[in-house]
Amino acid sequence: MSDAALVFSHCACPLAAFLGWETVLHYLHSFQFSSFFQVISVLGSALTAYKLYRTGLHRRYRIFFAYLIFRIPCISSALFLPSDGDKYLWLFTRSEPIVMLFYVLIVLELYRLVLERYKGLYTLGRWAMGAAMAVAVAISIMGLRAATAHQVQKFSFWVVFDLRAEARLDLALVLFILLIIWFLSRYPIRLNRNVVVHTIVYSVFFFANSLGLVFWFFQIDIKDPLVSNSLMGIASACAVAWWIGLSQKGEEVQVHLPSLGPGAEQRVMQQLEALNATLLRASKR
Repeated sequence: MSDAALVFSHCACPLAAFLGWETVLHYLHSFQFSSFFQVISVLGSALTAYKLYRTGLHRRYRIFFAYLIFRIPCISSALFLPSDGDKYLWLFTRSEPIVMLFYVLIVLELYRLVLERYKGLYTLGRWAMGAAMAVAVAISIMGLRAATAHQVQKFSFWVVFDLRAEARLDLALVLFILLIIWFLSRYPIRLNRNVVVHTIVYSVFFFANSLGLVFWFFQIDIKDPLVSNSLMGIASACAVAWWIGLSQKGEEVQVHLPSLGPGAEQRVMQQLEALNATLLRASKR
């Protein structure tokens, strides 16, 4: 056990004994973790957007910056609306398609940043993602007939469509994000620190945001609020991580991943350059 955990346990036990375990548990259960994490997400997003604007990085991360600007009022409005009310439903059905579009565009922006020197690979990834997104939306439209009457009665037709479409889009985007991570782990290309930080943090953020929806899509019933609160906590921590990790200096610091031997690195990079040149020639035909 760590020193911090020992200190916490020694402090918490007398406090719990003084107040009573039932009182402590009552406070824990009554504390609105979801609202707390939403506030952290709003503050983290606002601070990140301000930092990007102040340092001029908003010109390089344009889609991500626009997403943060859009996200701040959406989460702030949801804080003051009951989740089962008509106004919340109206906000969800109007904002969620825009959020889905931002998710797709941010992943495309990640491809552009990571494959900045490899236009052939970027073009292939862009076309493949466009095709995958079109197929996902088409399947969602055709799959509306399979929506259960209980789902439509509980959420409304458009909410079911939004959730089904977003679940399929999220599954497709997860594959493309994993492809980016595999590429970074396979080829020793040089990237600035900001791109590496942004790719890692956005991957964690997107997985945390998508996991609950994927559970719903596969009809996995998770009633434990600890799961949803944990996912919201991860997403809010990512907003803070962007604020701390992205900086003007991070554009200058170069990161070399992964570390290979001189001979192996040269061979792998030659293969990458040859593949990129072939794809570039094919795209110009």
